[in-house]
Amino acid sequence: MARVLLRYGAAFLAMVAVALGPALAAEVSPLVDAAWVRGKGAKAGVVILDVRNKLGGGSEAVFRQGHIPGAVYSDYLSAGWRTKVDNVPGQLPPVSNLEALIGGLGIDNDSHVVVVSGGTSALDMGSATRVYWTFKVLGHDKVSILDGGYRAYVADPKNPVEMGPVSPKAKRFTAHFRPGMVADRDAVQAAQKAGVALIDMRPPEQYRGEQKHGMAKRAGTIPGAVNVPESQITTADGKFVDAKRLGEILAAVGVEPDQDAITFCNTGHWASLGWFAKSEILDRKNVKLYDGSMVDWAAQGDLPIENKGRVQ
Repeated sequence: MARVLLRYGAAFLAMVAVALGPALAAEVSPLVDAAWVRGKGAKAGVVILDVRNKLGGGSEAVFRQGHIPGAVYSDYLSAGWRTKVDNVPGQLPPVSNLEALIGGLGIDNDSHVVVVSGGTSALDMGSATRVYWTFKVLGHDKVSILDGGYRAYVADPKNPVEMGPVSPKAKRFTAHFRPGMVADRDAVQAAQKAGVALIDMRPPEQYRGEQKHGMAKRAGTIPGAVNVPESQITTADGKFVDAKRLGEILAAVGVEPDQDAITFCNTGHWASLGWFAKSEILDRKNVKLYDGSMVDWAAQGDLPIENKGRVQ
């Protein structure tokens, strides 16, 4: 956690100085459906943020061929939502960079942001949950995800579609950084000693060490971690499983409902699915996301790795 505070200390102080409104997110649901978007998506104060990217077959060109009316576009993989820090990809950029990115999309602190990914798979829906988590880390609670993504929206012929580019009018967005939502390897080591659940969101073959990410220096998982594969968090059509099923999934690997937890994967993408499931769907806020995840952990030669597979 010390590294997090060093990187974002100024933003943390700004957060302390700001009094958050009592009704900050009382009326905002983590998940909205296509009917909600059709009825309210075009209203003042709502910004539909389309983050489709190559993980789900999306791009700006695809966006121009059809999108939710009034939506703004930002490619999750290339627009600046994540960056490389200490040679570890996919981490949070400096707060000032994110403020500029978000403000440039026509989003301010009063906007209700609805994040839309393609809805093609758990991998794709991770684009939405990672952007959602980023807004929450920046202190913005008025954010939702379109359940099932763009595929769910166009599945209903009653839902209108717009074509062409969109050029939003820039606004001012001010972050109020929440360091308590972000874990680094120091926090993970402390968690190992404190009985905090470590939840590895990667596919089983990566968890066991039979395969690894191309940038990971070693295969395996953090000792003591349990495995909840990312594919268990959504259905085949990109919609999130319900709270009852999520509770069963966590119970099956020994994670208690109120147990503190840290989710991780390779670079913090799939980890956001687990974070969203526990924090937002189950409404258990005692969960952090390890931003650097296994690429960061495996790069530290003095940190242990549990390898039940074959890859070294």
